[in-house]
Amino acid sequence: MTGTDTHTGTEDPGTGGYAAARLRLLTEDARSGPPRRSALAGLTDDWLAGLFGAAAGPARGVSLVAVGGYGRGELSPRSDLDLVLLHDGSDPGAVAALADRIWYPVWDLGLSLDHSVRTPAEARATAAEDLKVQLGLLDARHLAGDTTLTAGLRTAVLTDWRNQAPRRLPELRELCAERAARQGELRYLLEPDLKEARGGLRDATALRAVAASWLADAPREGLADARRRLLDVRDALHLATGRATDRLALQEQDQVAAELGLLDADTLLRQVYEAARVIAYAADVTWREVGRVLRARAVRPRLRAMLGGGRPATERSPLAEGVVEQDGEVVLARAARPDRDPVLPLRAAAAAAQAGLPLSPHAARHLAATARQLPTPWPAEAREQLVTLLGSGRPTVEVWEALEAEGLIARLLPDWERVRCRPQRNAVHIWTVDRHLIETAVRASALTRRVGRPDLLLVAALLHDIGKGWPGDHSVAGEIIAKDVAARIGFDHADAAVLATLVRHHLLLIETATRRDLDDPATVRSVADAVGTQSTLELLHALTEADALATGPAAWSSWRGNLVTDLVRRVSGVLAGAAPDEPEPAAPTAEQERLAIEAFRTGGPVLALRAQTEPAPGADPPPGEPEPLGVELLIAVPDQPGVLPAVAGVLAVHRLTVRTAELRALRLPDDVDDDGTILLLDWRVAAEYGSLPQAARLRTDLVRALDGTLDITGRLAERDAAYPRRRGWTAPPPRVTVAPAASRHATVIEVRAQDAPGLLHRIGSALEKAGVRVRSMHVSTLGANAVDAFYVTTGTGAPLPEEDAGSLARVLEETLRA
Repeated sequence: MTGTDTHTGTEDPGTGGYAAARLRLLTEDARSGPPRRSALAGLTDDWLAGLFGAAAGPARGVSLVAVGGYGRGELSPRSDLDLVLLHDGSDPGAVAALADRIWYPVWDLGLSLDHSVRTPAEARATAAEDLKVQLGLLDARHLAGDTTLTAGLRTAVLTDWRNQAPRRLPELRELCAERAARQGELRYLLEPDLKEARGGLRDATALRAVAASWLADAPREGLADARRRLLDVRDALHLATGRATDRLALQEQDQVAAELGLLDADTLLRQVYEAARVIAYAADVTWREVGRVLRARAVRPRLRAMLGGGRPATERSPLAEGVVEQDGEVVLARAARPDRDPVLPLRAAAAAAQAGLPLSPHAARHLAATARQLPTPWPAEAREQLVTLLGSGRPTVEVWEALEAEGLIARLLPDWERVRCRPQRNAVHIWTVDRHLIETAVRASALTRRVGRPDLLLVAALLHDIGKGWPGDHSVAGEIIAKDVAARIGFDHADAAVLATLVRHHLLLIETATRRDLDDPATVRSVADAVGTQSTLELLHALTEADALATGPAAWSSWRGNLVTDLVRRVSGVLAGAAPDEPEPAAPTAEQERLAIEAFRTGGPVLALRAQTEPAPGADPPPGEPEPLGVELLIAVPDQPGVLPAVAGVLAVHRLTVRTAELRALRLPDDVDDDGTILLLDWRVAAEYGSLPQAARLRTDLVRALDGTLDITGRLAERDAAYPRRRGWTAPPPRVTVAPAASRHATVIEVRAQDAPGLLHRIGSALEKAGVRVRSMHVSTLGANAVDAFYVTTGTGAPLPEEDAGSLARVLEETLRA
């Protein structure tokens, strides 16, 4: 090829010129987004056409065709070149030689190449067998050679696709569903695959294929912009990493955001999620339409025969005032007037969710365009319809997404905009903030029979994290927003105050139950003071469970549920007027006393492991093995220094996770010994993986740890060095605080840190070195985060002086930072 390159102005038509021009385009050229992708495709087109022309001359019966993403002109910096060398079969040897003269220069430049050499008949036969090949050929674009050959293939492939659509589209839908099951939802993942996850570029391509079938079409509003946004992010990802990757890893998000000129990684993820939501919603609507059309085609011949060839009328079944069901969707009645009925959007949504049917996108779009704004405060019917929608269970999710796709949610609840598509950088959470709120309402709908005011429960579920869109403590910000929203949607002052309290304290029960000593009257009184009434406590209990279940599998368990239930029972007693007395030390059980006596007689530690099982809250006991609640580990050991760090270290060495722990001194009966004191540790543990170790092995290692012959610190350091580190990511620093007035009997030290092998051993060693005694400790591990509370006293059993407590917290924090 000779002459000037029309895209770059360079004079060198060969591979070296292309490489230089490509490098300038990707590093120096100011263009980005679609202009850069188009320029890169054009530059590559000219280079490949030059290679073809130099090797084949004015050859007939052979052409070079771009397919797939390259065929669409969507070349990201590290994209594959998808090419087909098409020929008529007259001279296979010459075609093979031509292929070598095109493929090898591509490989020499280190570009990824997906190539094939086929006749039109072979290409069609392969497409008939392989759906992915057929999808790639739908985007075939001529690059060089015999244009007639390329045009003939394009026409044949499109004809085949349209003729085979009733069979191939269900296959394509199944392929999309399988991929979604493997890769997850792009709009919720912290490290999403921009191409393969549901709502990604693969789904956008599938929608193009559906449109090409002429059988159905996707909603077009925002779809092109969503596709462009994901492609822009992929371009920036390729440039930031220098790799052909589609996975937006955490350590690369800040760099990608900077490449795109965005504020930070959260802004980047929010834009990705918004684009994925548009594509996923379009896919849902499109596949529903495909199914409807295919079902109609299947039954139409029979119906026509039954009706003598006439066209059957479409049935419309009334669901609510102005709302009907038609063809498996909820649509507006012909006489409906959204411009005169401001409640109609909520009534239609509630009717759809109650019927378990999708809300027609056309109906949602019409409502968004014509419905009147609701007055403030809302009329009672509007509030009731919102509660009905939220209480409809799983169908609520799909209906809510239809309203959100047309902007109706932002109109009804303006504060929703701040949490929409907002990422949660917490491994415990599996949803974005807005989806978590809807998921909480879905979970709460199953708990409405437990409360006297299910409407308040459902609205609190919807609003409990609404403050995450604002700076500061989201519970404090959320309280203000909830009070405002409650008044706007028509709740009276008393109900608005209850909703504000629920939002402000939605974490109170779970945090108190898992981090505080429930036997301490100060703990129970503080919760009772915050909650105020029995009815609010009832609502808060249900909200706590719904919130945890909606967060993810790591946030709720039978163990946590039992702790919360125990706390609620105690608080309920206080609210009923039965203030708790100062508790007497609990008498040891027979098993504890037996172990203590044996420890005294042997002079060393004695252990007992006992499995604890029970059905999950709200569920019948499953057949077969019940749900494991953990294992109770009882340890009795003569009082001596270093017991807590030794036990914690041994458990860490054996890969046991500690859920709760209590340590207390037990006086032996007078008939055993006059002044013998045994430390009794009652811990709930679970195996990190694999089976539990035998009690004998734990005892042997504990004896060695106490006498100093087992180097726990060294063993854990080896484990820690072998742990994989997330490249480019640093855990937030630990934080140690003193909880004021949390207990009258001890000082409460709260530790928040990255969970790691031996963390409790390090904390126990630091507390031992500081000369304090640990009365009890309460451990919670949430994803990769440990939140532990330690009740400590002086050697005489008194709370620490305020100054000493602050000093201990600082020392402990410095130890964990080291």
